[in-house]
Amino acid sequence: MRREPRNSPAIVLRQIDYGESDLIVSLLTAEQGMLRGYARSARKSIKRFGPALEPFSQIEIRWQPGRGELLTLLDADLISPRQGLRLSLTSLAMAGYAVEVYEMLLQEGEEQSEMFSLLQGYLDYLATQGDPALARLLFELRLVQHLGYIPHLLHCSECFVQFSEGAIAFDPARGGSLCDACAGDSSPLHVGLGTLGSLSRSLQTPIGLFDGFRLGSRTLQEGAVMLSLILGSVLPRSPKSLRFLQQTTVLDEP
Repeated sequence: MRREPRNSPAIVLRQIDYGESDLIVSLLTAEQGMLRGYARSARKSIKRFGPALEPFSQIEIRWQPGRGELLTLLDADLISPRQGLRLSLTSLAMAGYAVEVYEMLLQEGEEQSEMFSLLQGYLDYLATQGDPALARLLFELRLVQHLGYIPHLLHCSECFVQFSEGAIAFDPARGGSLCDACAGDSSPLHVGLGTLGSLSRSLQTPIGLFDGFRLGSRTLQEGAVMLSLILGSVLPRSPKSLRFLQQTTVLDEP
């Protein structure tokens, strides 16, 4: 039975050398989700692939089902190499971190239109020298919301009272924000109401939008701790890329 070629917009996640000139390539597409394909002679074929299969590139890939688990990648058009990512070690590390998190959480072959938009917007923003701390916070916040793990923010997760002032207890294991009466002495973290409000408003915007946001230093700091706690309960393990990210953040500081 003849396998008809298909075209898909895609983001290159990673590539692995195979043999003398071939590549195994991991991709994210909107309609088919995570895919892996075999690109024959990709390291030699300038005409069919050129630089299109570099990690984090935006491409149009032509492919067809293979005989095994891998697709057969026929050729690719480069839409954007996102060269700006390579101007900063932190931005490059942030891109690698997002890819590793996706590979841990997303299943191959499932439709992922929102996750495609999120990664596309995140990488585009970093490639234009956007604020890495802001990018990471918005990426992680929207990721956990899409996966169904977003906690209660502006009301108590147990008695549902609305918050109006003060520092709010936060415990993802108990559903998120907690009033003083419900929290008792067990909450591992307290955050400002302004932080919770900013995060809540951020979730009302398109999932792939990163430009135009302005978050204060307190929101960035408290939000980072909150998302670290949430992801710690969601991810199967700590991403290996986090250590490299922490090192490059120090190196990129003025």
